[in-house]
Amino acid sequence: MLMLSKTAGAIPRPPRSNVRGFIRRFNVQPRALFHHKLVLGIETSCDDTAAAVVDETGNVLGEALHSQTEVHLKTGGIVPPVAQQLHRENIQRIVEEALSASGVSPSDLSAIATTIKPGLALSLGVGLSFSVQLVNQFKKPFIPIHHMEAHALTIRLTHKVGFPFLVLLISGGHCLLALVQSVSDFLLLGKSLDIAPGDMLDKVARRLSLIKHPECSTMSGGKAIEHLAKEGNRFHFTINPPMQNAKNCDFSFTGLQHVTDKLITHKEKEEGIEKGQILSSAADIAAAVQHATACHLAKRTHRAILFCQQKNLLSPANAVLVVSGGVASNLYIRRALEIVANATQCTLLCPPPRLCTDNGIMIAWNGIERLRAGLGILHDVEDIRYEPKCPLGIDISREVAEAAIKVPRLKMTL
Repeated sequence: MLMLSKTAGAIPRPPRSNVRGFIRRFNVQPRALFHHKLVLGIETSCDDTAAAVVDETGNVLGEALHSQTEVHLKTGGIVPPVAQQLHRENIQRIVEEALSASGVSPSDLSAIATTIKPGLALSLGVGLSFSVQLVNQFKKPFIPIHHMEAHALTIRLTHKVGFPFLVLLISGGHCLLALVQSVSDFLLLGKSLDIAPGDMLDKVARRLSLIKHPECSTMSGGKAIEHLAKEGNRFHFTINPPMQNAKNCDFSFTGLQHVTDKLITHKEKEEGIEKGQILSSAADIAAAVQHATACHLAKRTHRAILFCQQKNLLSPANAVLVVSGGVASNLYIRRALEIVANATQCTLLCPPPRLCTDNGIMIAWNGIERLRAGLGILHDVEDIRYEPKCPLGIDISREVAEAAIKVPRLKMTL
């Protein structure tokens, strides 16, 4: 659940004694001869503190991650000041672990890449301030990273994918469709007009009190919905996908959340239970809302593919659809997108689940991509700022809507 500020932010003062201690431990001569460029990636855009070292051939030399999921499950959502404090407490250790695992000293690095946009302002500030001190101490180039660009390009680390390709990024904080034309050239076809699908599924899970369910108590909301839906029958409830008459590639999930909330309230009265207790029909509701979400994502993605093919933006012979972000690990949603890919003769590719969620590897890899292309490499970080809100690429969603492409009905047998 992202709560984003509207303005770019100055770098907060970090606990300098900790960083200095870190610097003293690593302020040594290179310990090995590395023949490839090396980038340290640092990620703190939301609630995961992550770091990794990746070389220019795509080898992950070392990585580390601290997840805050368990803390935020107890509060029912991400509390930005809590996330900030946890980042502060863990960033030094995580970066040290990634460097130690890789056998790389900061002196060996070709550059340091860090997420600076978009994300939680307080979280972004922690990663940026720590990175700036490392950059200044070790005199390394700095590569500011757009979080969604990193998600989109991760597939090029795990698969041989050339440009252009279509990407659907779906997570707890983001939902967008974009055509990736190069490392830094994106055409935005559509985005969520309100909340992200992962946020909606988390809210439905909280409304169903799934944290009290014995099988779901340690799961995030989205994972709990997916798990419980396997036991449910989606046909027991009718929850229609949103925006069925809008011929664009934008998304909306707030209405879906409200409809589901009303259904839960109705079932609570019908079953005679208080809010906060587990409904006997919880699995059926989970299945119905998951199916509606999958169908909504599938239809907008189908239209995006047809638009790109109509405008000759994707090659008919080897068109690729990439799906990434935390929600991409939902196998039910992935199967719906496979149906779309097969119908449009596209190849569907997804990074491994651990690279779909936030991680340091994708940030380091994005740094490698930019380093090789000579894009966005800074040698002066004095004026660098984080940006809690930042669009991805050039927005052509109006052109997509004007094309008013009718999407053929597909049988979603999932």
